[in-house]
Amino acid sequence: MRTSRHRSALLAAATTAALALALTACGGEGTGTQSAGPADNSSAPAAAGSSQDAGATKDTSKDTTAAKTTGNGSGTADSTGGDAAASAPACTTEDVAISAARQDGPPYTHLVLTAKNTSGHSCTIKGFPKIQFLESHKEDVPAVAKSKPAAPVVLEAGAPAYALVKLSDGGTDEENEPVSAFALWLEGGDGMATVNAPGEGGIAVDPAVWATGYWTHELRNGADEF
Repeated sequence: MRTSRHRSALLAAATTAALALALTACGGEGTGTQSAGPADNSSAPAAAGSSQDAGATKDTSKDTTAAKTTGNGSGTADSTGGDAAASAPACTTEDVAISAARQDGPPYTHLVLTAKNTSGHSCTIKGFPKIQFLESHKEDVPAVAKSKPAAPVVLEAGAPAYALVKLSDGGTDEENEPVSAFALWLEGGDGMATVNAPGEGGIAVDPAVWATGYWTHELRNGADEF
């Protein structure tokens, strides 16, 4: 009888111990799963956040693309404006008022020609002035190549262009001939202009040495020294 009760007590204790171990084991698995669960859950919002960020980046890219398109449009407009200016019609003698002045300093061997755009619209003054000083010499005064500008000279309304013209080597020379007015043509433009020479006595020119520079926006003494 005692043995049977003793066995029953031992069996009950063993069962209790086994049950405790089983519960402990189950609790461990539950704890691990909970740790893994929040980690997975925390990673899921992060992924969603990444998706939103990517969407924002994509939208920004679209905005950037739109901005670039707008910028290109403006650039095209600027470029078109530049092309339009570069393709302005050739200035004619009716588009510009041409005057002549002695270059500062004796012996006044050069003239400065000024062509001011009085047409009210843009025009391109091309090449160099075609000048004939003397009835006895019908050829045009030759141009000096080093004075040629790198780009077309487009004159906005009211803007001037300049050209330097060599008359002689200075001093008294029997080859020099007096000139009170001379004829001038513009390259690519119609019509002839008669330009009055400066000074009461006019100017003295030497056909052996005369030369002219190209039209430029500014009188470039460095490039036009001849």
